[in-house]
Amino acid sequence: MKEWKNVTDSFSEEQRHYKNTYMEICEVYDEAVEVSLFSSRTDPYEIYFSYGYMYGIIYVEKEDADAKREEIKKELQAEYRKNREPSDEFANSFTKKHHVCFPNDIVFDTDAFL
Repeated sequence: MKEWKNVTDSFSEEQRHYKNTYMEICEVYDEAVEVSLFSSRTDPYEIYFSYGYMYGIIYVEKEDADAKREEIKKELQAEYRKNREPSDEFANSFTKKHHVCFPNDIVFDTDAFL
């Protein structure tokens, strides 16, 4: 049975600081699903996830961060076990349910979509 693997220690202390956040924990499941928790002194916490073509940030209050991270992991793991890749139906419902946001600093080539 596959388990979540804590890979936080593979990041240097400098790498764990990102803008005004700090990576508290980064876990991966079968090298295919990632869920990380970033804390902040002034802003909501951020749960970053990636799975197949899905990725994004879910903002959460500090007191809810750990429970929400576990909920996210459970849902992503179940979909991965079922389909290995996120289905469109899952991606749509997950994105709506958790109010997924895209990171503001990700730049992509819009010409690739033309």
